[in-house]
Formats: sequence, C-alpha cells, structure tokens
Amino acid sequence: MNEERGGFSSRIGFVLATAGSAVGLGNIWRFPYLAAKYGGGSFLLIYLILAVTFGFTLMITEIAIGRRTGKSAIHAFSYFNKKYKFIGYLTSIIPFIIFPYYCVIGGWVTKYLFVSISGNISQAAGDTFFEGFISQSVSPMIWLLIFAGLVLIVVALGVEGGIEKVSTILMPVLIVLLIGISVYCITRKGAMEGVLYYIKPNLKDLTPTTFLAALGQLFYSMSLAMGIMITFGSYMPKKSNLEKSVSQVEIFDTGVAFLSGLMIVPAVFVFSGGNADMLASGPSLMFKMLPKVFNSMALGTVIGAVFFILVFFAALTSAISLLETLVSIVMDKFHLSRIRACITMFVIAMIMAVPSSLGFGIWSHIKLLGFSFLDFFDFLSNSVLMPIAAFCTCMFAAYVIKPKEIIDEVESSGDFKRKNLYIPMIKFFAPICIIAILLFSILQGMGVITV
Repeated sequence: MNEERGGFSSRIGFVLATAGSAVGLGNIWRFPYLAAKYGGGSFLLIYLILAVTFGFTLMITEIAIGRRTGKSAIHAFSYFNKKYKFIGYLTSIIPFIIFPYYCVIGGWVTKYLFVSISGNISQAAGDTFFEGFISQSVSPMIWLLIFAGLVLIVVALGVEGGIEKVSTILMPVLIVLLIGISVYCITRKGAMEGVLYYIKPNLKDLTPTTFLAALGQLFYSMSLAMGIMITFGSYMPKKSNLEKSVSQVEIFDTGVAFLSGLMIVPAVFVFSGGNADMLASGPSLMFKMLPKVFNSMALGTVIGAVFFILVFFAALTSAISLLETLVSIVMDKFHLSRIRACITMFVIAMIMAVPSSLGFGIWSHIKLLGFSFLDFFDFLSNSVLMPIAAFCTCMFAAYVIKPKEIIDEVESSGDFKRKNLYIPMIKFFAPICIIAILLFSILQGMGVITV
C-alpha cells in the first residue's frame, strides 16, 4: 500500500468508517418498511441469523482481499490472478453508477434538514411539498452540489485526516440521536402496540418471501459487492483483529437498522391509528410520511429536526465511502494524486447526476425500460450488477484462490472463530443466496413481485 493512498490509524477508526459506510439510507427507510410488512419479529429473527452467517462471510471475504493486497477493487483480483481482473472492473463500475444518484438523494435530505432545523416541519408535511421540490430544475441541483461538496471536502482530506476523523465523530453522534428518538417515540401514548407489532415473531410470516426480503435487505445494507469493503480493507492496519472488526461492524449496522424500525414503526403506528399499511417504502416514507408524523407529535419540530440530522449523517457517511472507493480506484489506475482524483471524480459524478435530478422534472417524460433515470440506475446497480459481482467474488474466493487464502489473512491478526462456518458458507450457501437475490431483485424491479 503506497503512502499516497494512506490508511486508518487504528482498528476503531476502521470499524467506525466501515460502519458509517454500511449505515446508510437503506437502513433507515427500507428496513422498517420490510420489517413491518413481513411480521416484525419473524423478519428480525431471519435478518439476524443471516447477518452472522451470510453477511459475515461476504464482508470478511472482501475486507480480507483488500487487506491482503493493499489495493483498490480494480487491481485486487488481478493481484492474485490476472485472468480475473474483470471482477475488479465489474466491481468498480458499481460505485461509479451509484454515487451520482445517491448524491441526488443526499441533496433531498440536505434540503429537508434545512427545512426542519428552520422550524418548518409543517411545511415539509404538506401533501405536495416533496413532489413540488424534486420537480424543480434548479433547487434540487443546488442542494445536490452542497451535499456532494461536503463529501468532496472530507475525502480530499484523506483517509486518516478526513474519513476516519469524520466517522469517529459522526457515528457515535448518530447512535446517540437514534437511541434518543427511539426512546421518545416508543414512550408516546399508544406506541407500545406498535413496538409489539414490530418485535413479536409470527410463525405464519416465516415464508420464503420473508427470507428473500431479509436476505436482499442485508445484502444492500452492508455495502457489499461495490468495492467499498475491499478499499477499506486495503487501508486496515495489518495488526488489527479482522474477525473482531467485522463482527463490530455487523453489530453497528444491524443495531442501527433495528433502532430505525423501533423509531419509525411505532411512530407511524400511532399516527395512523394502528394501520401498518401506512409504512410506505423508500422516499415516500422518508420525505412524505415521516414529516406528517413528526408534525403531529408534541415537540414534533424538535424531533423532526433531530431526525433529519440523523438521516443526513447516515447519507453523508455512506456517500463518503462511495467517493473514496472511486478515488482509490482512479489513484490506483491512473496514478493521480488524491486531490486530482477527487476533483476528477467529483466533476464526472455531478455531470452524471444531472439526469437523475431532472428525471423528476423537465425530463420526467423520458423513461429507461419504464424507469425514471434515478430508478433505472438504482435497479441496474443494486438489482443486477451487485449480485453478479458478489457471485463472482464468492466463486473467486472459494474456487480460484481457495478459502485458505482468506483464512490465512484473517488469522494473521488473530483467531478466526467462525472458520468452520466460513468454508461451507463461501463455497455453497452464499452463492446460492446471491443467485436468489439476483432473481428476486430482478422480478421485483420488473414488478412481477411486489415488496
């Protein structure tokens, strides 16, 4: 690993930065919706089991590859065998597609943060506020540039001076805010019924669809198969206990997802009078339903402001990891300095973000396979390319370099207590799960399956 690329100064810095990458908008707006839809406790139970088996296997594989090679995703696979450099290129394409449209959504979050801290949560709760905002041409682009500019500054400051320092501050603050809002929400009158709905298992909900929904959510929420974990692994100190670090990242990611549900499900439950169907998916939950919920609460202006601060932190840390992955790839491939790589990727990403931003306004009539620009890029990256890249990574680790290569890297810095679990997972169970995710995601994206 060359000096220019830098590295994390400590294990806790790595854990918080990696957790910051994993903890994103998917944890906050998608997990609560899916948990409520699929029986609460049943979904949670399946999700937890998959986190410590499937999720752990994929994450430790990617991080171990990164630390073993000291390279970004584009060169990590060819380090072992040049015939498989295509996996590196495939993995590198994914954050290139995701980062621009993620910044568009980050701009929306930044706008709502400004509105909420200005004490205007009632304005955001209006029925037409969200559509009115995103259908504009100029305003969403301005907020996009503000959000992306903040991401650029952090990444330009480097791994230790920027990413690690910011993550060390933001992640603990995010957890404190999340716990605080959760406690407030579950202590509202009538909220306990929503809590029970969220955490009480229901055997009739233990279905294949519940399993696939939990599997897909876990896959996307852990920042897998997009080069991030390989990149962060390349920055990880060799002496840091790899298995322990991955376990702590899992705890952070799963804990934030659980607390998000504990915060959102009871609040919406109270607001809707017990109607769980009010938990809409995606942007509808974040930008339409929740402002209405907070506006109906006592101290709703304060709670709404704190909530959007929390969401902003989650969006920011994930966007930082995406840009850092791209910058690392450009630095490795073209031997540019960090600053030049940052500026290059920032300009390219902002140009690529224009269609996703205008796709809800003056370009809303343009559809790609029936999707808006943003939804198409999301479908292509998340539903198609990520599962394919993850499957290739599993096959590479299991049958090209063999599990021993990963196990040796893990054991170079400590015990590998889940070694006996890892081998059958990487060879058999994980690839099968990834194929299931790919088929499920494509059928869902095409509207054959509704989730």
